[in-house]
Amino acid sequence: MKRALLVIDVQNEYFTGRMPVTYPKGSFNRILKAVDAANQSKIPVIPIRHEATQKDAAAFVKGSREWKIREELLKKEYVQIIDKKLPGSFTDTDLEDLLRFMGIDTVVISGYMTQMCCDTTARQAFHLGFTVEFLSDATGTLDVSNNAGKITAEELHKAILVTQAMRFSKVISTDEWIKEIGVKVG
Repeated sequence: MKRALLVIDVQNEYFTGRMPVTYPKGSFNRILKAVDAANQSKIPVIPIRHEATQKDAAAFVKGSREWKIREELLKKEYVQIIDKKLPGSFTDTDLEDLLRFMGIDTVVISGYMTQMCCDTTARQAFHLGFTVEFLSDATGTLDVSNNAGKITAEELHKAILVTQAMRFSKVISTDEWIKEIGVKVG
């Protein structure tokens, strides 16, 4: 098994922008912990960055402060940043080619938001033949309300994890994953 850790959309938008992630608490610290473990274990880390394409976009506007990846993450070792314009990290990007070139057969999902870009990327990876590990507490979301209804961040997060575990991914906590890869992070 040769893994790569995908760190999806850990951008300022989810911290200081219009869509602050609220659940689960401490998800960002666990993302950094997973990155540290990956770095120690020589597992490639690939940050993914989302960019809005709509002319009147209010979030993820390229070049804005909110579009930028969190500085704490950029201080860690990583292979390269993959820029995307849709929820799936494989759509119209070089991600699949990069993973295949590196001989990766397993992708590890971390980042934001659980039900959108993390879920879509995990499903795409599964469809492309990759094994998928989904870090249950190193992904996160927020309460959502729209014309279809209202759901809390906790309910939404849990629903996606249950669905991922049905077919697409091995859903695992960050600590369990770190133990599985045999790394001790202090």
